Formats: sequence, structure tokens, C-alpha cells
Amino acid sequence: MALTNQDEIIRRHLDMVGTLTCMEAQTVYRVRSLTSVISRLRKDGMEIRSERKTDPTGQRYVRYHCVK
Repeated sequence: MALTNQDEIIRRHLDMVGTLTCMEAQTVYRVRSLTSVISRLRKDGMEIRSERKTDPTGQRYVRYHCVK
């Protein structure tokens, strides 16, 4: 399966930093559909764990973690 440029950018981020949220991906990398990127990376064999969280305002979000 061929990965897109955005997939490679997110893969590098997860390898270097370890975690990422949708908001961070949108703000830093202009990736609007992080869920799709994560799905492609998982299909390509990357182990990524999803952690559901809630911020202080009650907004729920997912933080993705690279499993090494």
C-alpha cells in the first residue's frame, strides 16, 4: 500500500514525538482527517494506540500514541 505525503509526515511525528491529537495535526500539519491517516498507518503495520480523553471544558478528543 502506498502511503501519502501526509501519512509520512504523521508517521515521522509519531516516531519522534510519540503522541498526536486531531487538533495538533490540523494546526501544525494542516491534516484535516487524522483518523484516516491513522487507519492507513495501522494497515501499513504501525502500532498506534488510541486514548480517549476529556479537556477541562468537557470537550472529548483522542490522543494517538505510537507503540514501540
